[in-house]
Amino acid sequence: MDIRRRPPKPPVNNPNRFSNDNDDQPRTKASDALPLPLYLTNAVFFTLFFSVAYYLLRRWRDKIRHSTPLHVITITELGALLALVASFIYLLGFFGIDFVQSFISRADTNNEFEDHRLVTCLPRGDVEVWWCHVPMQITSLKTTASSRAPRGGRRVVDPTLPEEDEEIVKSVIRGVIPSYSLESSLGECKRAAAIRREALQRITGRSIEGLPLEGFDYESILGQCCEMPVGYVQIPVGIAGPLLLDGCEYSVPMATTEGCLVASTNRGCKAMYVSGGGTSTVVKDGMTRAPVVRFASARRASELKFYLEDLENFDTLAVVFNRSSRFARLQSVKCTLAGKNAYVRFSCSTGDAMGMNMVSKGVQNVLEFLTDDFPDMDVIGISGNFCSDKKPAAVNWIEGRGKSVVCEAVIRGEIVNKVLKTSVAALVELNMLKNLTGSAVAGSLGGFNAHASNIVSAVFIATGQDPAQNVELSQCITMMEAVNDGKDIHVSVTMPSIEVGTVGGGTQLASQSACLNLLGVKGASTESPGMNSRTLATIVAGAVLAGELSLMSAIAAGQLVKSHMKYNRSSRDISGAMTATTT
Repeated sequence: MDIRRRPPKPPVNNPNRFSNDNDDQPRTKASDALPLPLYLTNAVFFTLFFSVAYYLLRRWRDKIRHSTPLHVITITELGALLALVASFIYLLGFFGIDFVQSFISRADTNNEFEDHRLVTCLPRGDVEVWWCHVPMQITSLKTTASSRAPRGGRRVVDPTLPEEDEEIVKSVIRGVIPSYSLESSLGECKRAAAIRREALQRITGRSIEGLPLEGFDYESILGQCCEMPVGYVQIPVGIAGPLLLDGCEYSVPMATTEGCLVASTNRGCKAMYVSGGGTSTVVKDGMTRAPVVRFASARRASELKFYLEDLENFDTLAVVFNRSSRFARLQSVKCTLAGKNAYVRFSCSTGDAMGMNMVSKGVQNVLEFLTDDFPDMDVIGISGNFCSDKKPAAVNWIEGRGKSVVCEAVIRGEIVNKVLKTSVAALVELNMLKNLTGSAVAGSLGGFNAHASNIVSAVFIATGQDPAQNVELSQCITMMEAVNDGKDIHVSVTMPSIEVGTVGGGTQLASQSACLNLLGVKGASTESPGMNSRTLATIVAGAVLAGELSLMSAIAAGQLVKSHMKYNRSSRDISGAMTATTT
């Protein structure tokens, strides 16, 4: 690297004028000469100005009413006039100095800008990249960096960075090399992440040392899971179970940072296990996508609706749709109108994939096919929110999306007393007043449960699902009913929108793949397409049932706060860690 720099002006008093050693030295301000702090001085003069102005206006009004000459003033009025002038001069100077100083600073910046130009030349391999860089005023840059830097620290620079990577970091900082193109430019994903990470720390002036870089396969996420990585977040994985469901035992992995969650779900699994386990049924399996199209008139839009919902046309649409994948099978098409806009909801089976991309490709095929009969159809968007993805929606609550599952179990009364530490009657009453009546009072849209999304999120993160879809999965209704003459309790959860897959997306990452393997549902089913994803959906519902049972029992027994104080509060002395973080 060839660097040519114009000789700087000789320093006057400070030989290290631009060094970081003087970053913390306070600059002398005009306000330092004031006898009082600046905010108190301002308050005094503001009060004085408006008080004497009000007093003088009232006095002059009285003189006019009594025909007293205005030039005849008393000693008090003279003092008020002097105070008004003095406060006015102070306020004028207070607001005017900063205005004038802005022009002076701008001129200084321009001088500094001219005196410190840096021309840098960086050859890289077979392609030579040349650029000229004119830095900001160094004092301004230092001020910005210090304002961003952690308390008591400076910008972190990795001294072990190879010289070649150091040059690339500088190129990223200067904008010569886009950060997003590092993987394609270098051909090494981990190296690209390390360079991007170092550039990020220098740009922001903040350290991300606690975010690990080593120990992750960055090749596995390229082009499918995450863009522009700088590290990965560590989330502990706990095991709840065994969950006895449909005659099989499952050890349920849960990735969470919430204390009590795994322990509570584990207790629910125990209560189910000793009572004979639970049973589950997948009542529906179909992923949906709903584009929005527009016509010139509502009549024309209604013609599309009649065409799509005519059973004689379904087979033709299915052939076109199913071309997108060997697993995609169109199940139904429903259309609703809003004026001259049509929202068409396609539903299809997707094998062991969650299926969002699969159904989207099928919908695209159908839309292209429809242009022959409806050339005036204007496709506004491939998704018109009638699907509905990652949003609470009544259509999902009623029609379902993904796998619709119902899971149930009968817990013996003695288990309710010994394991769950409550009674059948207390659980039934609490469920009615909390999950049913309370949720209705709150105007909940399908959220008739205690904490279904808690278990869903933990299992989703552990198994590589899309955690944002816990919005739909939180639409769950928990039912509890006393059976066998009130001795036992029947518990069930109904979840119409469990969107899971065992292939694609995050399921292929090493950690998530291991968790799927633990459940016996890794990859695509070799026996029947879709069997693994349906099994995973039932496991999610079974874990939710266990979590609902345990939390409701804790609330009924008055143990919720006590258990969270015991398991969800760290007793470790964190003063040392806090000191290390702030220094």
